This record gives sequence, C-alpha cells and structure tokens, in this order.
Amino acid sequence: MFGSLSQKLTSILDKLKNRGSLTEDDVKGAMREVRIALLEADVALPVVRDFIAKATEKAIGQDVLKSITPGQMVVKIVHDTLVDVLGESQELKLTHIPTVILMAGLQGSGKTTFSGKLAMYLQKRFSNKKILMESLDVYRPAARAQLKILAEQVGVTYAGYDSDKPVQIAEQALSKAKKEGYDVLILDTAGRLQIDDALMQELETVVKKTSPHEVLFVADSLIGQEAYAVAETFKQRIPLTGVVLTRVDGDGRGGAALSIRTVTGCPIRFLSVGEKLHELELFDPNRIADRILGMGDIVGLVERVTETLDQEESEALAKRMQKGLFDLNDFEKQLSNMLKMGGFGGIMNMLPGMSKLKDKIDETKIDEKVIHRQIAVIRSMTQKERKNPKLLNASRKRRIAGGSGVEVQDVNRLLKQHQDMETVMKRMKKLGMSGLMKAGLKGLFNMK
Repeated sequence: MFGSLSQKLTSILDKLKNRGSLTEDDVKGAMREVRIALLEADVALPVVRDFIAKATEKAIGQDVLKSITPGQMVVKIVHDTLVDVLGESQELKLTHIPTVILMAGLQGSGKTTFSGKLAMYLQKRFSNKKILMESLDVYRPAARAQLKILAEQVGVTYAGYDSDKPVQIAEQALSKAKKEGYDVLILDTAGRLQIDDALMQELETVVKKTSPHEVLFVADSLIGQEAYAVAETFKQRIPLTGVVLTRVDGDGRGGAALSIRTVTGCPIRFLSVGEKLHELELFDPNRIADRILGMGDIVGLVERVTETLDQEESEALAKRMQKGLFDLNDFEKQLSNMLKMGGFGGIMNMLPGMSKLKDKIDETKIDEKVIHRQIAVIRSMTQKERKNPKLLNASRKRRIAGGSGVEVQDVNRLLKQHQDMETVMKRMKKLGMSGLMKAGLKGLFNMK
C-alpha cells in the first residue's frame, strides 16, 4: 500500500543524506517536495499542512543543521513525525463479559471478512474464549450466509437470528451472549454511505441499544481522498474507538492511513493484508514509518514467517537441505510457503532498501500467477517423478504440461530452476559451515 509514497519520500530524503551540510533553504525545499509526495498519496490537505509544519519546525533548528549528519537527522525527524501522526498502537482488551465489538464502515470496505479474521485472531491471542458472531446486514443477500461460513471456518458460534430489523437482531444476540456466558460478541453491521441519514440513524440506534465496548471503523485503504470526509462523518455520528484498514496488500497510495487516523483521533488497530483469514497484522506505527521510509520491517517479516510456516516441517526441510537433498516436493513446499507469506512482493516490501529497487523489481515481472503455475506443474507429476526428475522424458513432460495447463517450455523452465537450486544445496553440503564462512557467496554460487 505504501509503495508509491515510500519510493518518493526515500528519493527526496536521500538527496539530503548525501549532502555534507544543510541550510534552512535546503530543508524547506525538501519539505516542499515531501508535501507534494503526501498530497499525491491522497493524504488530506489539512493533515499534510500539519505534518509539514511540525517536521519543518524541528528540522530547521540549529541543533539539526549544525549536527555532524544533518541529513540523517532530518530523516529521523520525518520518521518521528510519521510515527506521531500515525499514533500509538493499542491492542484490543477483553475486559468485559461479554466484550461487544461492533464493525462500522462503507459498503464493500471488508467488514464481514475482517469479522472472521478478528475472531480467528482473538482465538489465537486469548485461548479458551467463547466467541459469538452475528450479522446485522439485512440488506445484502449473501452477507449473513458469508458470516455464517466464516464462523464455521474459524470454529466459533454464529447466532443467526432471523429478522429484518438490525436493532432487534443485535439485542437478541447480546441477550444470548450474556445468558450463555460468551466472552466476546462480534456484530457485523451493514455497509452504509455517510450521506444516507436513515441508515446512519439505524447504526446510532444499534450502538445505543448494545453499548459496544469497541466500535471499529473498517476502511478500505484504496479509498483515496474521500477518506477524510467519510471518517469525519462516522466519527460525528457514532463513538469510534479504533480503525481497521483493509486491502493493505493492494496498490493504494497509503494516504488513507494518515488521514483517517488524524480525523478520528482513534488508534489504528489492525491491517488486513490479504484475503485469507490468517492475513491480519497488528498495527505498529514505528514499523509502518520504517516501511514508508524504505527501512523495511524485519520484525514483521519474522512474525509472518513464524505465524505462517509449520515449524516441524521447516526444520525437516532445513535438515534435508543441509544434507544436499532438494527434490521437487521440497521445491513445491518452498513455493507454497512464499505464497503464504504474501508472495515475492509481500516479502520484498518488508526488506530494508527495497523501495529504491521497486522499478528494477517490477522489470523482472515476477508474477504470483507464475508461482501458482509452477506449483500446478509439480502437482501434475507422480511421486516418483518429483523425487527423481531425471525420469521426465519428452512424453512425460507433454503429459505434465497438459495436466497443468502450461506449455512444455514452462515445464523445462521449472526443471532448470530446480536443478540450479539443487546444485546450490549440494555445494552448501560440500563446503560446510566453515567453508561457507570462508568462501562466502562466491563459494556458494561458484562465482569467478
């Protein structure tokens, strides 16, 4: 989501870092460019003005301009200002029985999917908690069925009261939660436009009748400039306690996060980073600021690896690789794991300095569809073929290509990639740890 903004800001600030000394005019000129970058990223004008004013005031101080590395100091000031605007991270606390959590937002913002994700997150975060979910969306035909399916997938209870009155459904669900000792009640409301006064009044009534402990404003991160006005209206009508940004894995410009956080004054609680139920991240302003300024998010990447990959399976694969063993089953697991962690792009965005290489990475045209096709090719092989690719003659390759919907040359390309990786694994075994330390990459990849 922050790719475009990150690329522009790092380019602007790198010019300052490369300068031996800075003047007040240098800083003001850079801040003018930062202002344009923020506006182009769909950050609301009032937010941009406040941001630039705060950053400029700190950056033109004599302590900064006369420091040994003034450029680095300005980068730090911009980073700290971003953290300040993004606000502190606050985790949900289940201090009541039941704790009532209500979702609000525009149509299509991803409230129902997030409700399922939140239920899964709460199950993992707080063990042995009874969770009840209910849909108050009587307007979208598939909404209630969708939430019921999500509840079944997560393994929580779906209330499913049959009524065409959202307020009545909410009261029944709350009564059930209290009587049956549920720890959490998640209420998924219908999406509504902020200009639809009747639906906004209905939402106000639901909030009044259920007295939710958390009212989360769920916003699509692709909303753009409209984010400020929408968030402001919802904040005026209902007591928001937190913000959730969905479709963070999309190509939005990133301005929504800054705008919504500023106008609501509420902490951003979660980032929805994909369509699958486990693809949910706790919001951390420091890590987001790091990403925006091209510093990466190694902590986030480690957390994603830990949460996504099976530890025993990963250890078994590591032991095989240490022995120089790497068949097509191992290759397929590696490709699947990459997809689970957000694909190549998702991993690269969390590594330091990658924003500067965005154009070069884009030129490689690495598409997740290619990874899916490669997995399909391997899964079209027999177990004997996966363990011994040398069995793959022309006839077998044609069969595999037909079974996976690709060309024979795609099968050959995959086999070449696997062969290259297998060669590296064997060289790792041959060199050993001490050999790797001495030879480095040249020894590993046989460079001259």
